[in-house]
Amino acid sequence: MARDYYEILSVSRTSGGSEIKKAYRKLAMKYHPDRNPDDKEAEAKFKECTEAYEVLSDDKKRQIYDTYGHDGLKNSGYRGPGNFDDVFSSFGDIFGDLFGFGGARSQTRRNNGPVTGNDLRYDLVISFMEAVHGGTREVQLTRRDTCWTCEGSGCRPGHKKANCSTCNGRGQVIRSQGFFQVSSTCPKCHGEGQVVTEPCNDCQGIGLIEKSKKVSIKIPAGVDTGAKMRLRNEGEGGRNGGSSGDLYVIIHVEEHKFFKRDGDTIYCRFPVSMIKAALGCTVEVPTIHGKKELEIPAGSQNGEIFTLRREGVQSLRGHGRGNMIVELQVVTPTELCEEQKDLLREFEKLSLEHGQHKEQEGFFTRLYHEVLGRKTKEAE
Repeated sequence: MARDYYEILSVSRTSGGSEIKKAYRKLAMKYHPDRNPDDKEAEAKFKECTEAYEVLSDDKKRQIYDTYGHDGLKNSGYRGPGNFDDVFSSFGDIFGDLFGFGGARSQTRRNNGPVTGNDLRYDLVISFMEAVHGGTREVQLTRRDTCWTCEGSGCRPGHKKANCSTCNGRGQVIRSQGFFQVSSTCPKCHGEGQVVTEPCNDCQGIGLIEKSKKVSIKIPAGVDTGAKMRLRNEGEGGRNGGSSGDLYVIIHVEEHKFFKRDGDTIYCRFPVSMIKAALGCTVEVPTIHGKKELEIPAGSQNGEIFTLRREGVQSLRGHGRGNMIVELQVVTPTELCEEQKDLLREFEKLSLEHGQHKEQEGFFTRLYHEVLGRKTKEAE
């Protein structure tokens, strides 16, 4: 008595198509003859689960089987997958995923039509300001382009390609393994099915020759490191009348000595003297768009942050400009002359007289008593 198809695939009678396919893939991977050479038992199990999948994956066959069983299938003319010579043709999507090749029907197709050229990559280094404001760069590229002597065919003018003698023009070589026919790309013609017998003198039968060309690259304002731009038909030339590939430009932005960037926001540290920070002043801060006045309030401290609205980078998405963040860097003077030192000593004296150091003195007093108290406890 024939086994139940649902039992063979270990699925329920209410299972959907995706669940049935998943179960069959698992069994096919386990019992495939390529994984079990000369194993008759595995071969039989593979044939059994393939028959079950063939029926349950077909809505019409499955309905007949669910209603009338195996006898109903026989009466409808179904005789099973037989010797499986064309099993890859039926389930090419499954075996293509599992083993890297398609069904028997796809294995006999040749690839002797137009061939699109390969895509190319170019790494472009630009300055910080080029990335911010955009611009145009002209670069010299050396690439393989279509040979116009043979128009990419690889043949000497007046000659044509001949059928490959290894695969007889199929583009595939076929070998038998058990009850399967496994095909692979022909090593001589590389799947084209035809070979060049009279090669072109200029490209030596390749169909491509090296050429230099100047390419203009438009840099949009606001790009950053890692941005990728696609230039259509600026890649390697095609063959047999195929179109050229594309050129992918990868952007690398140089660092700036003053500005730092995070997205659309610009950061910088701006130095001011301690006198200006104490008295307050108006300074001109350089931005990526030119100089901008910034009010420094009296008594500003080192590390204080100021925001200049819309002085950042133009958004690539069209959302306007980002902001610029300015961090104040209060500079302490060095190498003072005696007159300057005397003035600072006088300033210190006046500060003490006006009680401007009480907070600092209180801090050191508290710290002293805290340390003294801890040492006293340790001594006890």
